[in-house]
This record gives sequence, structure tokens and C-alpha cells, in this order.
Amino acid sequence: MSKQNRDLANAIRFLSIDAVEKANSGHPGLPMGMADVVTILFKYYLKFNPKNPNWMNRDRFILSAGHGSMLLYSLLYLTGYKSISLDDIKNFRQLNSICAGHPEYKSNSGIETTTGPLGQGIANAVGFALAEEILKKKFGKGILNHKTYVLSGDGCLMEGLSHEALSLAGHLKLKNLVMLFVNNSISIDGPTNLAVSDNFKKRFNSYDWEYIEINGHDEKQIYKALKKVQKAKRPTVISCKTIIGYGSPNKSDSAAAHGSPLGNDEINLVRKKLKWKSEPFKIPKQILNEWREIGNKGSKEELKWKKYYYKKKNLIKKTFSNKFKNIFEIEKKKIIKNLETLATRKSSELVLTFLAKKNTFLIGGSADLSGSNNTKTTNHKIIKPGNFKGNYIHYGVREHAMCGIMNGLALHSSLIPYGGTFLIFSDYCKPSIRLSAFMKQRVIYVMSHDSIGLGEDGPTHQPVEQLSHLRSVPNLNVFRPADTTETLECWELALKNSSSPSILALTRQKLNPIRKEFVKENKCSYGAYELSRTNQEVEVTIFASGSEVNLALEVSHKLATENTYSKVISVPCQELLEKQSTDYKRKILNETKFKISIEAGSTDCWRKYVGEKGLTFGINDFGKSAPYQDVYKHFGLTSENISKKVKEMINK
Repeated sequence: MSKQNRDLANAIRFLSIDAVEKANSGHPGLPMGMADVVTILFKYYLKFNPKNPNWMNRDRFILSAGHGSMLLYSLLYLTGYKSISLDDIKNFRQLNSICAGHPEYKSNSGIETTTGPLGQGIANAVGFALAEEILKKKFGKGILNHKTYVLSGDGCLMEGLSHEALSLAGHLKLKNLVMLFVNNSISIDGPTNLAVSDNFKKRFNSYDWEYIEINGHDEKQIYKALKKVQKAKRPTVISCKTIIGYGSPNKSDSAAAHGSPLGNDEINLVRKKLKWKSEPFKIPKQILNEWREIGNKGSKEELKWKKYYYKKKNLIKKTFSNKFKNIFEIEKKKIIKNLETLATRKSSELVLTFLAKKNTFLIGGSADLSGSNNTKTTNHKIIKPGNFKGNYIHYGVREHAMCGIMNGLALHSSLIPYGGTFLIFSDYCKPSIRLSAFMKQRVIYVMSHDSIGLGEDGPTHQPVEQLSHLRSVPNLNVFRPADTTETLECWELALKNSSSPSILALTRQKLNPIRKEFVKENKCSYGAYELSRTNQEVEVTIFASGSEVNLALEVSHKLATENTYSKVISVPCQELLEKQSTDYKRKILNETKFKISIEAGSTDCWRKYVGEKGLTFGINDFGKSAPYQDVYKHFGLTSENISKKVKEMINK
């Protein structure tokens, strides 16, 4: 490295070292090892503007190896982002500091996504690169033509998620996607050869990625590799052979530099070896000014870009303006006029058919279950390798990658992604779903075959605990509609909520309509609402969701024939119910002494509604392989059994 660039890189190293030491917690090794690579990237190639961090055509820089977060925070401070101050860096890993232990997404900050769970950033990066290609096709290269750089470590590449995401990226030929692989051969336990003997070049070549190997401390090799990727025809990985903890006489190239402060004695030795004379957190004025000049170059680039932007401004605005107004009301009237017995997955398809026709920012997809999830309609066009004109992605059997990629699609711009799989496979998706919720992203998960109602495929495919599991995630709305009208209303709520992801849990089996009269109001917006009552005065409240609402109605009518009167509460979304006023909840929940719930899944999340003395009808065991009617009967989910138990409860 030239002395000038070495000084720039050392500014990153020592901010990182000092912040980790002050916090007495963190990961100094990665920032020390990759400082040379990112210095060359930011100085000569990365297109960014600290004065407008959300510039539409900026290059995206994603730190998939989120434990090395001080690398990112140092770069943002040094290049002049207002989001990160020197005081923030001094408060690394402290309460409410933007410099959290792992990067946490914040709009307009330079922190593009939340990372830390290894591999997630890779999938996000594929989503960013895919969004760039989709929008470039709509608006032209003058508006969208940027790179997505993702910095990933050995650990990221060990995660199965990396295989799923990298494979799809290669298939789609996402040429503006660049991975900076921190190839330091060290993980927490020690040398990576304890667990890995992969041939990385063969692995990436098999995905149809370009593979470039460099010495990550050689300025000329770094510069040359980054120059080459500017004209890439396919995704590229630059394998940066680096030394973890570079500059540390006693801890470099070992696990000791990975996840612990170096200690004052070792830091003094690093200062001496790298000839850094400044005190902790002090960046020499000349070096800081050079970094700020690097940051300033983006303002000029954005100014040039705006000439193109103003020509396409109306098209961009039109593309991202939703066509939801009145359409749900119009379609709801059609549904009520032509009532059908449908599986809610089919109901969802009907909704998507009219949504996809006019809303080009809605990007659909499925993990190889399009025909089963009913996520692809006649108004969808497939996104293919090298052709990004469509609005539907075939993710293949890659559930986890699909969800991580959708997070990237949502983060990139105002695209609204939705993707389908079976509810049972939400277990494969959970880490990315959790991050959707944490980042407040509008990502919609269409999950069909939502209970034992799928029948013969049996317990391996029958969700039991999944609904309860998903309902425990903060800021995630879990919708389980009971018919076509509720399905439409749930879709409307999911699309209009710009700060929460949504699950749509849909049936395989057909359901009778529960709503037979048009009501303009979106009843599902309350989370729960009274559907019917068999008398003005009632003794029993029956809560149910999805396919079991029909069963609840049967139970209610059967009880009425025996002079026991009840009301049925449809509960399509428990999360929205919890947000209602105290008065509303009292009216819904506390009218009667006796309460029961019916849902073909685990019962634990219903106890809060029925109370300790109430009854919960569901499944707290694995399912069975048989026609679904027989499975329901096996688990006692019949009107005869439930009515009998209710009578016993009342007569105790």
C-alpha cells in the first residue's frame, strides 16, 4: 500500500481497535484485516453520497459479516455521514447507540440492512442486485445502474443460506453483484480447516460466478480486481486473502483476534508496528480531510445523475404509486355477488390476479410451489436469466434464500415482494422473517397448506406449532383468513402496512363463505370481530380462525338447538386484536363467562383469550396421514365433540 492509502486504512483499523477496547467487547480482527480492501473500494470505485445516503443510484455496500461492524461505522464516520459521529463510535455497543454490536438497518444512515446472523447479508445482497436489474429495465441505465458489494466471511459461506442465494444469483446472471470474500481462514473455534476443506474456486464456478483471487493487502491487486468487476458479465467474488487482526504482533492470524478486545498492551504494540502515533479516537486532520474528500465526490456524481432523473421523474412516481384505492372495495362487491366455496389459497390467487395487473412494483414468487401456493397468476411474467422485465421470481427449492432475498428487494426501494411456500417450511424461513420484522419491512409471506387440513401428506407437512411460533415474533402480523372476503381484507391490510411484514396462512381445503353480505368496512382490521350470535343473550364465546371458523359456526348452531346460545368471533389476526382499544377488546373478549377457542394448531396462544377455565380445541401433538376429515375427527375437531365438551363445561 502507498503511504497515503496505508494511512487511510489505518484510520479504519484504529477507530475499530479503540472502539472495541473502550466497549470491552467486539470483533477487531475483521476490520483490521479488511481495511486495505475497503479503502481502495471507497476511494476509487464505490458510488455513494454521504450528504444523501438514500440516493437511488448509489452502490450498495453490505456487511454480511456483521460482527465486523466497526469496519462499517468507521467508514461512515470517516467519509462524512451525519448518521455516525465520533461520539457514536465512542459509544460502540452501548444502549441506544447507532453503533450497535451488529449493524442495525436505519433509513438514510448508510447502514443498508441488519446483519449479524451469518449469510443473511448475502441473501439481502442478491435481493438488492435483483431489484437494481428489475428497476433498470423499467427506468433505463441512466436512472439505475449500480453495483451491490457484499463483504462476507468464511462463516457466511459455511451457512447453507449462502449456497441457496449464490446459486440463484449465478442462475439469474446478476452481473452487478460483487462479493468481497474475507478469506482469512479463521473462525471462532480456530483455523477453518477444523471444519471446512471446500475448494472455493470450484464452488463459485459451479454457480457460474467469476472467481478472482488476490492478496487483500496488495494495493495493485485490489485495484485491478475491482476494476475488472466494473465490466463483469456475471456475478463476481473477489477472494481477499487477508490476515485477521492485521498489525497485531501476537494475535494476528489467530482466533484470538476474532471476537475479543486486543488489550492495551497489544494495542500499543500495534500502534508501534503500524507507526500510528495518534491517541485513541484521534484521527490526524490530514487523513480525516482525505477521507472527507472521498465522501464528497458522490455529490458531483449525483448531480450528473439528476439530469436523467428529472426526465424520468413522472415515470418513477407512477411506477411506485399504488393502485389500491377503491380496488379492494370493488373486488369485495364482486366476491359477495358471486359467493364460492374456495380454498383460501385460491382466494389469494383471485386477489393477486387483480393486484398484479396494475401494480408493477409488486414482485411475486414462490419456492418451487407456485401451483400449490397459487402465487402466480395470468398477470405475472417470469423474471429470467438476463431478462428482468417480469414481476415473478421462481426461487426454486430455496425457502430461506427466498425470504432473505425478499428483504433485499424491500430494502432497495419501494418494491413490495411476496413469496410463497408451505406454512410448515416457515421453519426454514424464520431467521429472515425475524429480520423483516426487526427492520420494519413490508414483506409478505404467502404460506399455504396451513394445518392438518392438508390431509394425506401427513405430519411432516402438517403445521402444528408454527402459528404460535410466528405469533411470538414482535412486529409480525400473522393473518389466517376464513374465506375469500377475509382473504381480500387481509391482503389489503398487509399491503397498506409499510412498517410490518405479514404472514398469510392459507388453506389447501375448500371453505364455505362466512361473510355473505357486503360491508365496506375492513372487518379484519380489528384483528377479531363478531361474526354471528344465536341469541341476544349468550352464554358462550367461540373464538376461531381460518378453516375452523366454519367449524365454530357449526358448533354454535348445534348448541343453539340444545338451548345454549353463543357468539362466534372470527380472529384473523391476533396481533391486530391486541392493538384495539380496551373498550373494544372488553366487548369482544369479556361478554360471557364461558369461552372456547378452535384452531387446528397448538393451543398455547389462545389461553390468553379463553382464560384458565376456558377450553382450547386444537392440536398439541404431531398430525396424521389420512384424508383431512378423518384427521380432524381423530383430534376431536368436530361439532359433535366440541358441543359435548362445552355442555360439560357449563354444567360443571
